Amino acid sequence: MFIAEQLVTSFIASAAFIILFNAPRPSLLKCGFVGMMGWSIYIILTENGVDLVPATVIASFIVAVASQFFAKRYRTPVIIYSVGGIIPLVPGGMAYDAMRNFVQNDYNVAVSLAAKAFMISGSIAMGIVFSEVINQIIRQSRLRRMQ
Repeated sequence: MFIAEQLVTSFIASAAFIILFNAPRPSLLKCGFVGMMGWSIYIILTENGVDLVPATVIASFIVAVASQFFAKRYRTPVIIYSVGGIIPLVPGGMAYDAMRNFVQNDYNVAVSLAAKAFMISGSIAMGIVFSEVINQIIRQSRLRRMQ
């Protein structure tokens, strides 16, 4: 039951968040699917003992690959799917807890949580960048073959 709840809520969060960007209606379900896929990878990895940062890199990489696939397939901008897809991975709750601990003068816990939130945010960016680099390498190799 735990994984079903996680899948449903991540799907709803991704699809609902992309409404704020006035995305085309047909892309809402695809956005929700991309977010659900990324979050399920993240949950599976963390439940199997993988640290948060590598799990987030892998999940955001998968989100970016799926975003590029849907963008090519349905001829829409990649940003629609990638922004909606990474929303479940963003460490907002952890950043909130860090700020709350700063306000409560519990600096050791606050710095620890802030560092984790920062590393997770950076790992989201790394996963997206890795995906884009690999995509560019594949495109260039295809162009070289055609020439």
